[in-house]
Amino acid sequence: MSLPRGKWMPAFSAALIVAIVVAIAALPVRAEELEKSKKVGGVKVDYKVILPNGYDPAKAYPAILAFGGGPQTMNTVDRVLSQNLRPEAEKRGYIVIAPAAPNDELFFEDGARIFPEFLKMMLADYKIQDNKFHIFGPSNGGIASFHVAALNPQYFISVTAIPGYMWEPSAAKLQAISKMCVFMYVGENDPYMWHSEMKKEAEALRSKGTVATYTVEKGQPHRMETLAGAGAARLFENFESTKKGCVNK
Repeated sequence: MSLPRGKWMPAFSAALIVAIVVAIAALPVRAEELEKSKKVGGVKVDYKVILPNGYDPAKAYPAILAFGGGPQTMNTVDRVLSQNLRPEAEKRGYIVIAPAAPNDELFFEDGARIFPEFLKMMLADYKIQDNKFHIFGPSNGGIASFHVAALNPQYFISVTAIPGYMWEPSAAKLQAISKMCVFMYVGENDPYMWHSEMKKEAEALRSKGTVATYTVEKGQPHRMETLAGAGAARLFENFESTKKGCVNK
């Protein structure tokens, strides 16, 4: 004998609601892209943050400080995030922090003055493994990566430039990054200036015992496609390799 509808419907509805809530809670937390700004040393800095899938603010994550190429505007930041970093970072559990150049001041020029204060702010906002970042960028972003790492070596594990080299190189600057892993990529069809300077610096670093690679991407121009999309996995394999150490014994 069936119960009157009014007897079972409320209980059934409550059970259904509980089941839906449990199912939603079990779904993986999607990654987030946050657009933020901070006042650093009297200047406004706009930046984006990529948080990995299932991000837990109580957990420490490896992190990447990324720079755009060219004018280092937010448009170039977006390009670097979408082409080289976001998919792999979300999947592999990395936080990515990517600032745009404040007041159009490139990060290997006056824009570098926001460091290390900006880094300290990011370490206060997010739990970063060992309080150190990988630093990465294409072209002007690669040059900026070397420059900022040399000025603030205590905050970085590795430097990756696709392409890039040290701005106004000196023995002191190369020594400052000699305990980091250094990964340098250049397109085969890039102008000779990029090849010669990058190769020379990689050799100088290796002479100090640094794990430093110089890789020529066959058939590629200045903006390399081989390290974008699925090819970006190679960049993250380098980041992972730093766990083995960055100085040859």
